Amino acid sequence: METLALILAGGRGSRLDVLSELRSKPAVPFAGKFRIIDFALSNCCNSGIFQIGILTQYLPLSLNEHIGVGKPWDLDRRDSFVTLLQPNNSWYEGTADAVRKNLAFVKRYASKYVLILSGDHIYKMDYSKMIEQHKATGADVTIAAKIVPIEEASRFGILETDDELQVTKFVEKPKEPKSNKASMGIYVFSTKALVEAIESHPDIKDLDFGMHIIPSMIKDKKVFAYEFYDYWKDVGTYDSYLETNLELCKEGCKLDLYDTSWKIYTKSEDLPPVKVGDDAVVKDSLLSHGDQILGTVVNSVLSPGVKIGAGAVIKDSVILNDVQIGENVKIERSIIDKNTIIGKNSIIGTGNDFTPNKERPEVLSSGINVIGKRIVIPEGTVIERNVRIFSSPSAKELQDIHLESGETLR
Repeated sequence: METLALILAGGRGSRLDVLSELRSKPAVPFAGKFRIIDFALSNCCNSGIFQIGILTQYLPLSLNEHIGVGKPWDLDRRDSFVTLLQPNNSWYEGTADAVRKNLAFVKRYASKYVLILSGDHIYKMDYSKMIEQHKATGADVTIAAKIVPIEEASRFGILETDDELQVTKFVEKPKEPKSNKASMGIYVFSTKALVEAIESHPDIKDLDFGMHIIPSMIKDKKVFAYEFYDYWKDVGTYDSYLETNLELCKEGCKLDLYDTSWKIYTKSEDLPPVKVGDDAVVKDSLLSHGDQILGTVVNSVLSPGVKIGAGAVIKDSVILNDVQIGENVKIERSIIDKNTIIGKNSIIGTGNDFTPNKERPEVLSSGINVIGKRIVIPEGTVIERNVRIFSSPSAKELQDIHLESGETLR
């Protein structure tokens, strides 16, 4: 085996708190029919990498059910596999610690190279090109890097390189970055170098690639950058999650889901075709199989099985699987999770009061509302802006509600 891929997919996604209340971040639905992890998995398969370990941790059930034996990604063949790896004695305490706790798995397959990926980014990438550069330079580790706006650089691990792209310095989330070449959290290691680097830090419990492994390897190993210039997004906030979904509705989006040469694969439900009623209006939107549209949908993304009643207007929103929206409902800039029912004549996203969410202003301040799974919103409900509703409020709490901007209902 030449390359073993390890996908780090145990993240909670704390800034997506309502969406990750009952699932890990990589399992969050995206772009209608997909999950976030589908992009890393599909990139592997399209790159000719069919031996994959997925390191799960936080609420893994939804992710495990979605991946199964890997059939949608052609990973159930004789010479391919997908293995779900869960922590045994203790939880992962860092990105490199997650690999350390599965080092026996890495040694067992004895590949020449180990490709380490994050399971929660949206992008298309041919990893084989990165691996070829890794071979050509004789690197011990190659780090995928993307140029970001300098004002955003402090959010990332930042690389400094020479003219040959050899990394001379790596700083995790610097306060005053001297470069805007950001690590994408994608690494190709020569397997021997990876094992040695991890085993050389036995006393660091929260062992992390960006904080510990990479900086230490720069001193005496060959560390190179692989520059990536195409589309790549971290959808770890409500703003980025909503806006990245809505980008897909526009002509000329740089992430082409319709490119037959680089398909994104997923586990699909057996549902009937989309049905659009006689008075329905659909503009600049993504619809999924099983949707039934009797109202108006503008610049929005609908996952499979969504039902929208007559007279309802959905704008600038992401509606996840099997949500039922009643007649004459108005929804604007909202994210609504699976199996929720919105009673008729309700309004979600209204008014000029943009008070940030009082409980977590850092996650909701731009006017987005987020409603969790399996909630029944009563008829005539009014929800203003920056409101979070988690998946377990009682029926009593949801009677005749008018939630003002910034409220949270648990």
